[in-house]
Amino acid sequence: MGKISTFGQHLYEGRISFDFVGRRKLWYTVSAIIMVAAAAGLIARGFNYGVEFKGGVEFTATVQKADSKTADAMRTAVEEAAVPEAGDPTVTTSGGGGAELIRIQTKPLTQDQTTKIKESLLEGGATEVSQNLIGPTYGKQVANKALTGLLVFLVLVVIFIWAYFREWRMSVAGIVALAHDLVITVGVYAWTGFEVTPATVTGLLTILGFSLYDTVVVFDKVRENTKGILKSTTRTYAQQANLALNQTLVRSINTSITALLPVAALLIVGVAVLGTGPLKDLALALFVGMLAGTYSSIFIATPLAVQLKDREPAIKAHTAKVLGRREKEADGPVAVAVAPQPKRLAAPSGAAKRSQPSRKPRSQRGKGGS
Repeated sequence: MGKISTFGQHLYEGRISFDFVGRRKLWYTVSAIIMVAAAAGLIARGFNYGVEFKGGVEFTATVQKADSKTADAMRTAVEEAAVPEAGDPTVTTSGGGGAELIRIQTKPLTQDQTTKIKESLLEGGATEVSQNLIGPTYGKQVANKALTGLLVFLVLVVIFIWAYFREWRMSVAGIVALAHDLVITVGVYAWTGFEVTPATVTGLLTILGFSLYDTVVVFDKVRENTKGILKSTTRTYAQQANLALNQTLVRSINTSITALLPVAALLIVGVAVLGTGPLKDLALALFVGMLAGTYSSIFIATPLAVQLKDREPAIKAHTAKVLGRREKEADGPVAVAVAPQPKRLAAPSGAAKRSQPSRKPRSQRGKGGS
């Protein structure tokens, strides 16, 4: 812990520095590769929509004990019903009102097919089975509301950042970072085949807030470091912004780890213990989105904001002035260090005022001498 705190202190004071801004082309390339891979997943595989988006039948089976063993028994019962139109059912365990419940979701079925599956579930161990038809219009309503919420959120983000920092370039960089996080997250859903449910949409909207929060904290430090930058003769705008990134690096990492640990626990429980369900859908979106948000606030948002700021004529002139002055100092004569000369000790005041014996002129001297 001591070494970590010392490392963070050295970052804050600038004694250790990572060149995030100067190597921005490298980070852009890495992000571009990841985003292309994510987009390829959307094109090649698409989303695995849940029953809420594509419609279907949801059976609710009351059992003696809702655990993974009983869930497997219900899944087997659906397969034994010999209704291929049901597809691969989604089985989740849940409890409600003190009852042990298992939910089985299938593709859209006819009434006869629904009856066959219901009878098979009763033979497989369920004491009671109810059914609920879910139309695809519900999913469309959720998607439309989520899209509306996303657009309103993005507009508010642009206005907030511009009003707080008085800098449209930071608004642009923040929006690019949010889009970066969204594309990566949906790409992971496409490649992994996780179901896209209303819980997934909730998770996506949540990570936008986390990503924006981390970005705003870094931008705030950039603004503090670059205040009055045109009067500085030692550092450029980009160097001051890079210092801000290093100063907030440890904080960003600590915050992300603190937030990711409980989300990772939810994801593990959702996948390994519960199998499928809204907990897993929500946790995956949060985990990927938070990870991408931490990366984008450091490697994308701030370097992009600095790149846009460097195009401003005043900043461009200041950067040229600082770099020119630095080159001039480097090409100038090397100053030779002169060892300080030891100071001569001053004579005691009494010695300085000591009167010396005077001798009379020869004409005034007697024959005897003095």
